[in-house]
Amino acid sequence: MNPFAERIAQRWRDVAPALLPFADAASDSLSLARLMRLSLFQVTVGMAVVLLNGTLNRVMIVELGVPAALVAVMIALPLVFAPLRALIGFRSDHFVSAIGWRRVPFVWVGTLLMFGGFSFMPFALLVMSGDTQGPVLTGQLFAGLSFLLIGAGMHTVQTAGLALATDIAPEETRPRVVALLFVMLLIGMLVSSLVFGWLLEDFSQIRLIEVLQGTALVALVLNVVALWKQETVDPEKTAEPETRARFGPAWARLRQDPRTGRLLLALGIGTAGFTMQDILLEPFGAQVLGMDVAATTRLTALLAFGTLIAFGLSARWLNRGTDPHRLAGFGALIGAVAFVIVSIIAAIKSQVLFGAGVLFIGFGAGLFSVGTLVAAMDLARVAGSGLALGAWGAVQATATGIGIGIGGALRDTISYWIDRGWLGPAFDAMSDSYTLVYQLEVFLLFVTLAVIGPLAKFAREAGDHDGRIGLSEFPR
Repeated sequence: MNPFAERIAQRWRDVAPALLPFADAASDSLSLARLMRLSLFQVTVGMAVVLLNGTLNRVMIVELGVPAALVAVMIALPLVFAPLRALIGFRSDHFVSAIGWRRVPFVWVGTLLMFGGFSFMPFALLVMSGDTQGPVLTGQLFAGLSFLLIGAGMHTVQTAGLALATDIAPEETRPRVVALLFVMLLIGMLVSSLVFGWLLEDFSQIRLIEVLQGTALVALVLNVVALWKQETVDPEKTAEPETRARFGPAWARLRQDPRTGRLLLALGIGTAGFTMQDILLEPFGAQVLGMDVAATTRLTALLAFGTLIAFGLSARWLNRGTDPHRLAGFGALIGAVAFVIVSIIAAIKSQVLFGAGVLFIGFGAGLFSVGTLVAAMDLARVAGSGLALGAWGAVQATATGIGIGIGGALRDTISYWIDRGWLGPAFDAMSDSYTLVYQLEVFLLFVTLAVIGPLAKFAREAGDHDGRIGLSEFPR
């Protein structure tokens, strides 16, 4: 090799790991091809997230005429199972099986739940919209059931799938393996949002049925491919249940740390502040800015892209010693500014500025999530990482559900008041019902800053988390 080529090769070896933190995730026992195949379960979860939190809420509100409050309840239903993820993971750790599998049965059951929910969901939505001869209440009940099935399947697949990846990856490569899995989740969200937008560009009820049932089939096929020959059959490890640890004493130890209550309170308020808009951005773009289904679906891609950028910058800043509470506060501040931008869109009618606001909402939410997660990891020394991160996940999931529900209900309530003139002639029902919700989110994010601010004064003690974070430590 000539000197110039050798310098180029050396430069690439130096640059590649920085650009691709999972480039060396493969090992002798876990090839890159096998790892990429396993990561397909994250793609299916990303597809489901985009449909539930992005495409379907706009379709139900705008095209099918379903009240936003009812849509908010539907979107929030899958989050009912989020606090149970710790229990799902625990059960898969101690699953008794004559075959010798611990994780595969859980991933497979979760896949079947997702398949069932997506299969009959479009018919339930059509009945719920009143476009058929069936009773609307029946459509509402079965639509709610479909959302519950998909939510249970999503959380079960991701929890058991990540546990399986941890089992089969060598200890030294586990952080990079999980990093790849979360990058695949975001890639799945980005790609599927673009694909769904393209497929639904010429919207019709038949096309909606085709897209949802096609998603059910694709998720089933991808998860079968992902699971094929991944977990070793070992009846001995699943023959006898292990003794369960007691939850109460561990939780009491965690609560003794003075940071715990304030951190979880800030997490709950901030998460609600970021998520009240989850079912409103796409309908807002459609009704106020005249954006079509394809354009509003791409908003989910912008949110995911902003979050991905936040993940990368968070890693760099935390590696340089940035306090995680300050990082979370910075994310909340960026989110507040982004919601101010979005709240003035109705006056200037700029789709470009609206897209920029959505991008920065995703960016601020990503910084806030990473910062609070690292802060929760610092509490792990008190009661174990599983409990600390489980508390983080439970609060975040609960606040997300509450935020989504309140956001939809407020939009409908304010619109009702404006229609009847109770707020005066200066208010417009089409845009101000959304704008007032965005302004409430700005208020909640500033409250979050006030709550989390005092935590930044805590100095890191010896043995605490060193500030370094990789994608392997992101929420799962």
